[in-house]
Amino acid sequence: MNPQTSSHENPHKTIHLGIDLGGTKIEVAAITSTGECLLRERITTPKHPNKQTQYEQILSSISKLVDRAETDLKQTRLTLGVGIPGTIEKHSQRVKNANTVCLIGQPLQDDLEFLLKRRIAIENDANCFAYSETHLGVGKETKFESLFAVILGTGVGGAWVVNGQVISGANGIAGEWGHNCLPWLDEKDKPLQNCYCGKQGCIETYLSGPGYANLAQQQFGITADSHFLFSKKDHDTSAGQAYKDYCLRLAKSLAHVINIMDPNCIVLGGGLSNIDSLYEDVPKIWKNYIFSAGSKTKINTQLLKNKLGDSSGVFGAALLGAKVI
Repeated sequence: MNPQTSSHENPHKTIHLGIDLGGTKIEVAAITSTGECLLRERITTPKHPNKQTQYEQILSSISKLVDRAETDLKQTRLTLGVGIPGTIEKHSQRVKNANTVCLIGQPLQDDLEFLLKRRIAIENDANCFAYSETHLGVGKETKFESLFAVILGTGVGGAWVVNGQVISGANGIAGEWGHNCLPWLDEKDKPLQNCYCGKQGCIETYLSGPGYANLAQQQFGITADSHFLFSKKDHDTSAGQAYKDYCLRLAKSLAHVINIMDPNCIVLGGGLSNIDSLYEDVPKIWKNYIFSAGSKTKINTQLLKNKLGDSSGVFGAALLGAKVI
């Protein structure tokens, strides 16, 4: 069951704050340890042509959100976790691999801890999403031994959970399937798309919302965002073909994950996870690319929609923040 927003303060429950820092919005949520949501607020992520100025505006926005939340809740110095579209490099303690590029190279954790006067947890947004779905979402009733979480939105992220714990990896990039090359390329996938990471042909450039829209424009002359394209797939021939191509690319990319990690469950999040037909159409295709999966072989990996909606990441950030003492 989805966490429910409550306007009633309960002083007997421990409260944790989470922040989800995305490319388009910043969200704060206050939840209890059992997943009851007490407060949520969203604002637009600041934009500025100067990266340093944008970074400083983001810091200020997060600080104001936390202050307002604690004022509304009549609390101070609550535990806090922050999900970001990147990761903290272990040696330098600075942000790397962020598609909100103004964050790259910044000492985000140090700056936020100074502003907010407390220790905080900062984690990749896909890891936050995976953690919340494991403990409050799809994994709450069915305890999966391993779960791979996918974010299909402005970017493409991923995270891996084994026995309830997020696997971050030696370099903090476990699950970052979006920056591998699209597997089993064919002529329809060319020319390789340019990615902000400096490479070409990354999965993100094909399966993110903007990537999907760019390809539809290049290949079919359709100028529309990804949501409009999906809405027209049953009524427009070109949009229908663009959807089929998307399903094929998603199926091949997820088959790659299954061949390496063999998870019990793959759960989709992000805006494109709301396309319900994906959950039926993609598994029909991926068996053609999974190792030793003949036509009669049953694939045990389940493809599931998230249970917590587009706030799953912020709930996971709050849960992870609660672990910081």
